[in-house]
Amino acid sequence: MNQDQQQPTVVVVGGGYGGVGVAKALDGDVEVVLVEPKDAFVHNIGALRALVEPAFLPKIFFSYDQLLARGRVVRDRAVEVSADRVVLASGEAIAADYVVLATGSTYPFPAKSDAHDAADAIDNYRAAYTELTEADRVLLVGAGPVGIELAGEITSKWPDKHITILDLAGDVLGDRFRPELRAELRKQLVDLGVELVLGEGLREFPPTAANELATFTVTTNSGRQITADIWFQCFGVSPVSDYLRDDLAAARRPDGFVTVGPALQVAGRENVFAIGDVSTADAKMAGMAGMQAQLVAANIIKLVNGDHDLDAYVPYGPAIVVPIGPEGGSGQLPGQDDIVSRETVATLKGRDLMTDRFAETFGLATAAADAATGG
Repeated sequence: MNQDQQQPTVVVVGGGYGGVGVAKALDGDVEVVLVEPKDAFVHNIGALRALVEPAFLPKIFFSYDQLLARGRVVRDRAVEVSADRVVLASGEAIAADYVVLATGSTYPFPAKSDAHDAADAIDNYRAAYTELTEADRVLLVGAGPVGIELAGEITSKWPDKHITILDLAGDVLGDRFRPELRAELRKQLVDLGVELVLGEGLREFPPTAANELATFTVTTNSGRQITADIWFQCFGVSPVSDYLRDDLAAARRPDGFVTVGPALQVAGRENVFAIGDVSTADAKMAGMAGMQAQLVAANIIKLVNGDHDLDAYVPYGPAIVVPIGPEGGSGQLPGQDDIVSRETVATLKGRDLMTDRFAETFGLATAAADAATGG
């Protein structure tokens, strides 16, 4: 782009994994405006560790202050998004040459927090930790990645607590993944003493609120009774896309996900993209959102420079890494015949849950290094 020309404005709606990635990749090449209602990025990958280790909480909240060198972060909620403007809850309207939808999804606490202030979110985690500390029996409803990881975190911290994982599905994790992976995860859970109740639903949800200490008994469809002192909901992803207006609304499916084309463009609009959990492009994982962010940033730069031959997103394929505590777990990766070993899971994810990587994204690792060296 000619330096004498005014830079186009790219409004990124949502400051999660995908939104942060695309905003940072475009910063300096265009005018970036990142719209996000929370005061800090929440590193959800580490949320379950933070539940059982309150000292871990500061490692999952990162201020947006140092994310962008030239762009700006607007703390507000988008209430109307069309192809050329984003209207905020405050009433402000931001004109946009390009729009990136990266609003992600909601999920029950503690896997995700719905608090907009980091201080409130931290208080919620600490309160749930206090409740969990006093519970001898824990029921996890949902045997997907969240249920498995939460069981691993709890048993790692409190080996004597009795954990029950219940799911209507007949196996853990889901049938997108390889049988040998599911078998390995089942084995590790059972070896830790976790009770698996699979292929059975509940006649009614527990009478007590999730995340709160209160002894209860529930009955499964087969008549089996389960007594626990606290329970957590480990299912229920819901995409955030209710703000779409005009022709963009047609791309919103009944389930809330936004339909995209090969280059991750929305509803045939060349200048609007959707990435991450809100998009139909791929599995709902932070790593996928990051890859989509880089592709969309590159495609926007192409469009800015008059090149309409955009790169297509190639789905990564079924892939997952599921820690069971800091040292356990397994996974599968494309192109690998064997499932992922416990040691590899621990190295890739389990021990630090990628906190250092994201601290660097937000300028915190560099700041810490400078402080240590007197720079």
